[in-house]
Amino acid sequence: MPNVAARRQRRRQRKIQNDQHPTDRRLESHCRCVHVQLHRSGILIALATSLTLWQEYFGFSNLVVGLIAALSANAFGAAVGAMIGGPLGDRYGRKFIYTYDLILYMIGTALVIFAVTPWMLIVGVILTGIAVGAGVPVAWTYIAEEAPSEQRARHVGTAQFAWSLAPALVFLLAAVVVPLGLLGSRLVFAHLFVIAFITWWIRRRLSESHTWKKSNEARLLEEASGVKRRNYRELLTNATNLKALLFLVGVYALWNLVAGQMGIFMPRVYESSGVESSAEQNLLQVLLWTLTVLATYFGFMKYGDRIDRRLLYGIGAVLGLAAWVLLVFVHVTMPVLILFAALWGISAGIGAQAFYALWAAEMFATRYRASAQGVLFFVARIVVGLLSYWFPTLLAERGVPFVGAIMIGALVAAMLIGVIWAPDTQGKSLEQIEQERYGEPAKQPVEQTTA
Repeated sequence: MPNVAARRQRRRQRKIQNDQHPTDRRLESHCRCVHVQLHRSGILIALATSLTLWQEYFGFSNLVVGLIAALSANAFGAAVGAMIGGPLGDRYGRKFIYTYDLILYMIGTALVIFAVTPWMLIVGVILTGIAVGAGVPVAWTYIAEEAPSEQRARHVGTAQFAWSLAPALVFLLAAVVVPLGLLGSRLVFAHLFVIAFITWWIRRRLSESHTWKKSNEARLLEEASGVKRRNYRELLTNATNLKALLFLVGVYALWNLVAGQMGIFMPRVYESSGVESSAEQNLLQVLLWTLTVLATYFGFMKYGDRIDRRLLYGIGAVLGLAAWVLLVFVHVTMPVLILFAALWGISAGIGAQAFYALWAAEMFATRYRASAQGVLFFVARIVVGLLSYWFPTLLAERGVPFVGAIMIGALVAAMLIGVIWAPDTQGKSLEQIEQERYGEPAKQPVEQTTA
């Protein structure tokens, strides 16, 4: 009993300290969100490095491989999760999602680890996908809401940093366990299960977003007075919201069409380009993702709050486009592939995904910020999934130049949309941005409930 009382007293003291020292609370919260991003992107890479092995083990065709990729955290699974997690995060809080999504993630990962029949693999992939989709939009929203206005890009960049660090580590681990074959891939998934459990255990003390708390208090007062709000209806009928949604779909969904295929099929692209060694394929990806980590920290996090964001976004977009032009139009050798990995890695660190996470948090009112990210993540993953189903077949039958042309077209469109219509939100508080975009108070359609 004394130990229980002492633990309760320590919890109360930590809560008081967090309330009194918001900077320390932000740092602790961001560290926990970083852990979340680590295991979520890690599951994508674990699947990417093992798809060929699962194909050989179960005798899958290329179409079945494409279906599994489409149902995963890379595409449809994450899309479904985003549509569930977004509104729940707005309704019940950011912490609510963090409490339950990792449990689903661990169940899915365990099914993959012990998969001896196709259904175990497919169900496990779908469950991890739903868990990832539910958590990612809420994680980006949470970090942006807790960040200081003058350092929002730096803080949002922590999620991008973690998202990039996990693939570098998982690809490196995959290169080490290549001699073990499918057993090595099962071990990669097992280590993700362990990380997920530790993260879930630690983050139970995660504090709720103060911005969401204020918005929720206003919502409860409205509901008590007979006003009923419907997040998705408001989101999709308000002209300000629609413009923001279309802009961010253009920036993120088109860019992610490329990044999504690279995240899960890049080893196959390297193989089609003449790199047959699995270890060499994985090491190329280690280089790519390591440079993404470095570019995120020394590029986006250092300068996203200090220089013109349109310029920084444009530099990242041009580098990504140059990488694919190189792969499609230049005779492919190992030095060319190394340069490709370097260009794309740097591009990804300062490019569309980091800016999407930042702009998606800034351009929507608090009451449906996570719902908006859920819709955007849903659309992006659906787009990825539609191409993922056919990508292995197109790559095998038409080659790198054909799929590369699709990638280049999407990157050009994303570059133009982002550079031309980038919002002027740098250095402004979320409240100030909301007032400028929606008016004060925000004009939103509501429904009166009848007694």
